[in-house]
Amino acid sequence: MPGWLPRAMVLALALYACFLLGSWVFGRLIGLLTNVLIAFFLALAIEPAVGRMAGRGMRRGLATFLVFLGLTVFGVGFVVLLGSMLAGQIVTMVDEFPKYIDSVIHWVNQTFNTRLSRVEVQDSLLHSDWLQKYVQNSATGVLDVSTTVLGGLFRLLTIFLFSFYFAADGPRLRRALCSVLPPARQTEVLRAWEIAVAKTGGYIYSRGLMALVSGIAHYILLMILEVPYAPALAVWVGLVSQFIPTIGTYLAGALPTLLAFTVDPWYALWVLGFVVVYQQFENYVLQPKLTAKTVDIHPAVAFGSVIAGTALLGAVGALVAIPAVATLQAFLGAYVKRYDVTDDPRVHGGSSRRPGRPLSSRLRRPASGGPAGGSGGPAGESSRR
Repeated sequence: MPGWLPRAMVLALALYACFLLGSWVFGRLIGLLTNVLIAFFLALAIEPAVGRMAGRGMRRGLATFLVFLGLTVFGVGFVVLLGSMLAGQIVTMVDEFPKYIDSVIHWVNQTFNTRLSRVEVQDSLLHSDWLQKYVQNSATGVLDVSTTVLGGLFRLLTIFLFSFYFAADGPRLRRALCSVLPPARQTEVLRAWEIAVAKTGGYIYSRGLMALVSGIAHYILLMILEVPYAPALAVWVGLVSQFIPTIGTYLAGALPTLLAFTVDPWYALWVLGFVVVYQQFENYVLQPKLTAKTVDIHPAVAFGSVIAGTALLGAVGALVAIPAVATLQAFLGAYVKRYDVTDDPRVHGGSSRRPGRPLSSRLRRPASGGPAGGSGGPAGESSRR
């Protein structure tokens, strides 16, 4: 046996054991790493506000605390206001639910010439097997729901704690990172950090503004059509349509379309048409103007990045995918050498044929003057040239 073979086998087994240990540790810490990633992007989003306040002489820790306090007050106030509004409207919806069922059944009977009644529908629903199984599963899953809520609150607290430290100790973190790098690498790291702050903050702010515009536009439509619960539906459409990229508008429009159907089936078509038209207006008019200087990436790239982020990290990946790709694109753009584009019509989507000369005239041979290379015809002059 060669003398190196036992050492190689021991080394291979040690590397395999280290790989298994690393995989086990990574699987245990994947939740913590995801929370740290969310906290890092949240810290990047509030970095501009903290930097402005710190630039005016305020201590960075106090500035970060004030920003988080403002966000917390706004978030809690928004949730309480929306929750109270939704609670009252849900109670009203439950009280008027029989009327909605009657209107739907009446429309179905008139359209399809059927003889359905609300009592028969209610009895079939109450005595269905799937409803009884759903009630049993819900009753046994109360403890699981409570555990999920407590786990969500603990995760939210962890994210806020990490993001507070990232934002408050941002300069110290950058100094610690640069201290282990050579000067040339330090410049690149600081530049990448600056780009990430600009892209992430711009993404959050632009999305918030577009959510406001989307909510106002849909609120006006729902009020004109007298669809119930217009304020809550407008808030729902504004948030979901913007923070779930590309397909968020259609997902958010499903709920107001359903409620509009309970008022009048034609109103549902109006709402659906408005959702589609507004999506085009947002994609081609509103979004390019608001995000031209923040996250200027192609819609196809944005959609692909959202799909990839969702496959990797779920909903968290969908939220951080676009600013992450925009940061990477802006950072790598400085190292890509670009050249002047030729004036070839094919570059601009045209044909390579010269205007003014049809194809048949270029292919037709001259009637006199000898062969193409002879003297006397245009071909001869071209050959001499």
